[in-house]
Amino acid sequence: MSRLDTLSLRSRTTSTAVVIVSVLLGAGAWVLLTTLDRQLVAATDRASQTTAHDLVAMVQTDRLPDVLTQVGDDGVAQVFAADGTVLAASANITGRGPITQPAGPAARQRTFDGPDDQETETYRAWVVPGASPGGDVTVVVGSSLEAAHEASRRLRTLLLLGVPLAVLLLGAVVWVLVGRALGRLDGIRAEVDAIGPQQLDRRLVVTGPRDEVRRLAATMNRMLDRVESAVTRQRQLVADVSHDLQSPLATQRLSLEVALREPGAVDADELRSGVLGPAQAMERLVDDLLVLAAADEHAPAAMSSVDLDSLVLEEAERARGHSRVSIDTARVSAGPIRANPSEIRRAVRNLIDNAVAYASSGVELAVVTTGHQVVLDVLDDGPGIPAGERERIFDRFHRGDRSRSAGVSGSGLGLAIARTAAERAGGRLDLVEGSEGAHFRMVLPVLPVE
Repeated sequence: MSRLDTLSLRSRTTSTAVVIVSVLLGAGAWVLLTTLDRQLVAATDRASQTTAHDLVAMVQTDRLPDVLTQVGDDGVAQVFAADGTVLAASANITGRGPITQPAGPAARQRTFDGPDDQETETYRAWVVPGASPGGDVTVVVGSSLEAAHEASRRLRTLLLLGVPLAVLLLGAVVWVLVGRALGRLDGIRAEVDAIGPQQLDRRLVVTGPRDEVRRLAATMNRMLDRVESAVTRQRQLVADVSHDLQSPLATQRLSLEVALREPGAVDADELRSGVLGPAQAMERLVDDLLVLAAADEHAPAAMSSVDLDSLVLEEAERARGHSRVSIDTARVSAGPIRANPSEIRRAVRNLIDNAVAYASSGVELAVVTTGHQVVLDVLDDGPGIPAGERERIFDRFHRGDRSRSAGVSGSGLGLAIARTAAERAGGRLDLVEGSEGAHFRMVLPVLPVE
């Protein structure tokens, strides 16, 4: 493991920011100094060239003064004849001989060492040939490179001081800001770490500015809501399944104990009823749980074409065989859909059995195709569903009001499975309000025409 890996996130972030900014500022300072120096030298070159051509024009018109004042304190100017006689010069080199060689046939740029008071400096000058009434002359105009580089040196000094200070200031700011953010994150970590299975109702305190850390805390709270809800449903599922399995298991055990204790005194039909009946109830419960588990895992369902009207008529005929109420199927018409046959059959069976269980005298079934939808309506003339339970009747293991459910057995999974099957087929199952009894409506997409 490298040393960088052992550093804290705060240290890594600060050091990375400092290194990157140092490189960027250093490169920027170098580019700035280089560009400034080049621009200053280029500016002095242009000024020297312009002044040299002006002096050539003055020589040609015989207007040349003895002392040349066209250059500043850091510049030199001189005009001398072909034989080396100095015709004019700037004040800082008055009385001295030619400071460079004659120009030759064309103007050119030269760099040479020349006097400056008590010092010798490097000059960058334009040497331009010219003609005077007395013969050929050479005009020299230049500026000291020391003057051009002085501004760069001053800026370099400022940058050498300013860049490290800026980097240090940035590092301090990043260290403080990252420390504050990580401190809040560490607080969130500590709070989440303290939440155990028995404290799932605890939530993080969402404080501070509306930044990513606060949004993370809000997201963690939403996740805790989902975890609490899932654990609550799981615990409720275990409790409900245990409750539903306890009764048939107790019945089976009692029947078997009686049969073993008094083999000759037990009627075979009673024993069969006491064992097979509870076994079938447990088998139905396990099948229902498997359907819901597959839906929770989002397992793909095998889809095929289904005639909903035929399926409804078959299930209605089955229900008539053991029902005390009438089942009206006069309004069942063609309803081709695409769904999983076993899941839709189970959904239709659960809806019809639920209606038969609560009906006072009759159940009405209707299948109608409208546009791109097939609608199944299941109505009963029972006591209906209280307003307080209409949002909960599709919950798993919900058995409703005891007064309404008196004499009705079941696991409380029927409507939950029916809605799940409808949704897996691309439809929905709703409770329609306004009727005297219960009115359920399943809406499924119609089978597309190929």
